[in-house]
Amino acid sequence: MARIIVIANQKGGVGKTTTAVNLAACVAQRGKRVLLVDVDPQGNATSGLGIDKDNCKYSVYDALINGIQTEKTIIRTKITTLHLIPSRIELAGAEVELVSMMAREQKLKNALRSVLHMYDYIFVDCPPSLGLLTLNALNAADTLLVPIQCEYYALEGLSQLMNTVKLVKQNLNPNFEVEGVVMTMYDARTKLSNQVVDEVKKFFGNKVYDTIIPRSVRLGEAPSFGLPITLYDTRCSAAKAYRSLAEEVVICDENSETNQNNSGGEG
Repeated sequence: MARIIVIANQKGGVGKTTTAVNLAACVAQRGKRVLLVDVDPQGNATSGLGIDKDNCKYSVYDALINGIQTEKTIIRTKITTLHLIPSRIELAGAEVELVSMMAREQKLKNALRSVLHMYDYIFVDCPPSLGLLTLNALNAADTLLVPIQCEYYALEGLSQLMNTVKLVKQNLNPNFEVEGVVMTMYDARTKLSNQVVDEVKKFFGNKVYDTIIPRSVRLGEAPSFGLPITLYDTRCSAAKAYRSLAEEVVICDENSETNQNNSGGEG
């Protein structure tokens, strides 16, 4: 049964979609069955995997709004064990359409229920806002992964995001937790990057991953070729960093499962 990890930060330009695409790709390359769900109307995660949005028969909009069977919206990518539910521009209207619907916060959760058995991990890329699409993702997910850029305004708006997480946990999804925080756009040449990392560690403590994603020209080029960084330039620093992050995510899960099994056996 899949674990659902939503990747969100209402602040734009923090490496959210870059992290969604490359983390999903690296986890898949570790042999896990992975589904990436693009819930951002801009569809950058879709194009970042080389998928032509205009040629997709169905998208996440159809699963959320039109009642199309979720399995019919899933398409394959260049990585065998990585599948995608794409996004198209009509998703921009979903925020308005969802308002009048019954159980509007449950639409994505209900849509994904039928495909949970097909995957080990489902990653959800959200829009840079805290609207109904992001709320649907938070309600559907087991955990939240937050990318934070190593820049001056890094912590701006995070209190609002954490308050939303608290409200989701209280009212919709009681088992929801913060998966972790990944620092992005790190520039080792600047004091600021190190200062921001220190500030974020004070705010989130041990939830901050050891892996830090560096600034990288190659990482910026990869989406224009429709490739995750590990297929575009497997030896570059950013590819190594995302492989390291995938290892942290997967090994943390495996250790958690082992501990649960051991404690269950003792009982």
